[in-house]
Amino acid sequence: MHYFKNFHSLKLKNYEEAHVYSPAIPCPPNLPKSLSYLETLAYNLYWSWDHNSKALFRRLEPDLWEELQRNPVKLLGMIDQERLDKLSQNNGFISYLQRVKTNFENYMERKTWFQQQYSDKKDVTIAYFSMEYGLANGLPIYSGGLGILAGDHLKSASDLGLPLVGIGLLYQQGYFQQYLSRDGWQQETYPINDFYNLPTVLVTDDQGNPLTVDVTYPDGAVTARVWKIHVGRVDLYLLDTNLDTNPAKTREITAQLYGGDNEMRIKQEIMLGIGGMQALRKLGITPTVCHMNEGHSAFLALERVKMLMQENPELSFAQARMATRGSNVFTTHTPVPAGIDMFAPDLVTQYLKPHYKDLGIPDDEFLNLGGVQYQQTDGKFNMAVFAISMASTYNGVSKLHGNIARDMWSYIWPNVLKEEVPIGHITNGMHIRTWVSEDMSELFTRYLGPNWYRNPADKSVWEHVDAIPNEELWRTHERRRERLVAFSRKHLRNQMQNAGASQAEIEEANEVLNPEALTIGFARRFAAYKRAFLLFKDLDRLHDILMNKDCPVQIIIAGKAHPRDKIGKGIIRDIINVIRQDNFRSRIVFLENYNIDIASDLVQGVDVWLNNPRRPREASGTSGMKAGANGALNLSVLDGWWDEGYYMDGKSGWAIGRGETYNDPDEQDRVESEELYHLLEQQVIPAFYERGQNGLPVQWIEMMKNSIKMVGPYFNTYRMVQSYTHDYYLPAMEQYEKINTDQQKPAVELANWCQNIRANWDSVKIISTKKTSSDILMGESLTIEATVDLGKLTPDDVSVEVFYGSVDEQGSIKNGQFKEMTVNGQSKHHHYRTDVPADRTGRQGFTIRVIPVHPLLGNKYEMGLITWH
Repeated sequence: MHYFKNFHSLKLKNYEEAHVYSPAIPCPPNLPKSLSYLETLAYNLYWSWDHNSKALFRRLEPDLWEELQRNPVKLLGMIDQERLDKLSQNNGFISYLQRVKTNFENYMERKTWFQQQYSDKKDVTIAYFSMEYGLANGLPIYSGGLGILAGDHLKSASDLGLPLVGIGLLYQQGYFQQYLSRDGWQQETYPINDFYNLPTVLVTDDQGNPLTVDVTYPDGAVTARVWKIHVGRVDLYLLDTNLDTNPAKTREITAQLYGGDNEMRIKQEIMLGIGGMQALRKLGITPTVCHMNEGHSAFLALERVKMLMQENPELSFAQARMATRGSNVFTTHTPVPAGIDMFAPDLVTQYLKPHYKDLGIPDDEFLNLGGVQYQQTDGKFNMAVFAISMASTYNGVSKLHGNIARDMWSYIWPNVLKEEVPIGHITNGMHIRTWVSEDMSELFTRYLGPNWYRNPADKSVWEHVDAIPNEELWRTHERRRERLVAFSRKHLRNQMQNAGASQAEIEEANEVLNPEALTIGFARRFAAYKRAFLLFKDLDRLHDILMNKDCPVQIIIAGKAHPRDKIGKGIIRDIINVIRQDNFRSRIVFLENYNIDIASDLVQGVDVWLNNPRRPREASGTSGMKAGANGALNLSVLDGWWDEGYYMDGKSGWAIGRGETYNDPDEQDRVESEELYHLLEQQVIPAFYERGQNGLPVQWIEMMKNSIKMVGPYFNTYRMVQSYTHDYYLPAMEQYEKINTDQQKPAVELANWCQNIRANWDSVKIISTKKTSSDILMGESLTIEATVDLGKLTPDDVSVEVFYGSVDEQGSIKNGQFKEMTVNGQSKHHHYRTDVPADRTGRQGFTIRVIPVHPLLGNKYEMGLITWH
């Protein structure tokens, strides 16, 4: 018996016709009573990280489970009724179902970390906006790392019990499906997603009608309905414009993820940010904090201002902006300006003016919020600059990326030292229970106890990894490698069948790869800077490495290029043509259509995870973390997270280079390709094949344990979301509470104060400075005085600070420190004084600066005003 959630006539010749032409008739699966809880489990993404839940659905019909891309909702509708009836009488299956049910209910009902730590925060909500979410393979609304990170963020928010909701778009076609032509050129298809066979639920109002929002566009309002996905305790709301009441062009807004041109992109970002905020209001949710995961959703800040002005008509735009920006959080994921969405000013005014024209803000002022006035934006409206303008906390996604982001956006704060630019960092992680294999999970639970997934940020838990017997760890890993080889062969056979290969060619797929050989994994987006070609620079040398009879090596590759990225597609084609040579056919495999399931099998089964981007282009990267948690060893350029991870112990993998940057990319590629070959030949391969008397690679297993101990407690989203909570969400909540009391009077006060500061800042001057002595000994103090003309401002409006430290050969202060000076009298001007220690030898220097300060500012550099001596 097949399951049709909606029994009606559909015409699916193209996207425009992929909608309902007649009223839908609900038709849920006909589950026997004893199996009815399966539907509850299927509609909560908890199953995506709980191995017992996945095993339960797999037992229903193993082959169908895989065929349907591990989608339990569709599985329940496609499974034969006779099979369901039989299982309903199977005591073993019913017992297992009850066990999963108990575990799920315990998870949903237990007291969480957030409830225990912040019991006073009962009326707060964090709204997390992202363009994509990678939650499960059967829910194809993601393209890559940004979406996977967003999905893992929601999962850990659920684990921790954060009062968080997700907002995104529900794409009718999602991201593209990849296949390769006979010459190795990437081709794309866009299958239609059937929302009624996904773990999505249409949100309805009190009358049972679909809950909708109407978002203004230049040609009129566009209606979007709202869908909900349960992610453990967290709800994710997704907007869908594919309604037959909308014109065809507007229905395409949620057709494809990252599809279309710049005009389509701005339409999507308006729907995500403005439509997302409107949906929250319709749902009765008033967010205390809004988190923008990349700049795609930054227009939410405009809608937030507009909503506040509607509630309090006496507020000006500047005042409402001040009331909201302190509780907006912006996370950037790109280390290059080209990775940010930018729009022509005319396009922005065309689409956004209907949303800001009644707020009392002129066109040029709104465009300046997006940075069109800066030379660095080339006159374009920059979504990251707009997000920064409308928020007061910002962060990169690794320590190195934080440095890059501070440098990249320093022009927004022109007088602030680059190291003081107020962009922090929170290093990404991965949801450890999702990505650690079932076999390794059982091993961890046996020797580490359940806290390895209940509280993975507890470093003491991971110290017990050393107690795992070497043989058990190695055999567990070997099982995973064997399964990866079997999975790869099956996947390759399907690829070849779909490509129309001959039966002989298909049979050859059964012979590729060796379950016992050193296996290297390389899987990521095929952009040029990821340098998938680096390993193929010297084919003769690569052949000698792979085909060594005593120490064989094999490589499994996967990844997609953006449909418009011809360079990336060319890299795939060139690699495919190498693989098809007889010398490499059995040792290198390319798996088409990279997705969450392929990623899971790869990170859980490879011995080495290879990552060789051109530093510093990798903001973070999380695939290496996932592999490392499963005991794989990383072989990577010191970029993104590995720049931190490698130096935590230096014994859990290998670094390609020492973090150098090159002016000549070709030279960088040549040097680092040579380094990669050298590491494989001299260190990686010998370590893997050097076996003790018991046949175990003792040195390798020790490195595996180091990898698990290094990755486990830090590079997980449990720690990451806790960091967001401590460093961003809670301060933003406090700022929201302080500034939105008494009908936003504090916001009015702050906005008026800012206006006064800007109007009078040009009159602030440092008249003179002096020190009490020319020569002091280390350990003594130096008294520094300054005379400052504040014009019409008062000492309460500013902080006068001395910046002091060692002076380098160029006469600049190196690794300096700031110390606030105190008012020490007033005549015509104000006099300031302080003592600074001489705590090091060598030449010392100092300078003075004045900066505006107010207790309600989100950060001290928010206004971007500084006067230096």
